[in-house]
Amino acid sequence: MKGPASSTPGPASVSPITTLTLAAGDKAIYPGVGLCLIGRVEKRIVDAEAVMFYHLIVLDGSRGELFIPVEKAKPIGVRLMIQKSEIPRLLAHLQARANIASNWKQRASDNSKLLLSGLPFDLAEIVASLTQLSETRSLTGGESRTLERARRLLVGEISDVMEETLPAAEERVDRALRARIGQREPVSVSDRH
Repeated sequence: MKGPASSTPGPASVSPITTLTLAAGDKAIYPGVGLCLIGRVEKRIVDAEAVMFYHLIVLDGSRGELFIPVEKAKPIGVRLMIQKSEIPRLLAHLQARANIASNWKQRASDNSKLLLSGLPFDLAEIVASLTQLSETRSLTGGESRTLERARRLLVGEISDVMEETLPAAEERVDRALRARIGQREPVSVSDRH
């Protein structure tokens, strides 16, 4: 609900913060790409105007590089990693029974939106739902690729947050998924490998 119109700028006319403040050496998640290191923040001239860019180095082994305008980082979904304290809730999300659309087109649309968000709970939703679906029938090629990509991004973030190897993080995810179908007890964050 908007307040009364004012001719002078004041607190009511201040726009919400739309930038994400990162510095060289910080780690951030780029949706659909995964964990990146902020290599530097640099000024570039674009259409005769100075624009500040984040130089992101992809940490998936490819060492790919991205340049994102600072003011566009937050709107396109670049975010900080999940907090360590959120990992138990994330693993619990993997254990819950998923709601799976019966129509493959709807599943593909839903999973595409979740994957593009890059949020850890959205990635967990994809992993849980497609894993659950794979228990009753074969996944399509597209579903298999989506599951593999979401799982890779989720495991990579958990690994970095928990400061453990990728195989150890992958085992956390597997244990959570097995707990969902009653094969194992729920997992805790304190489990170390």
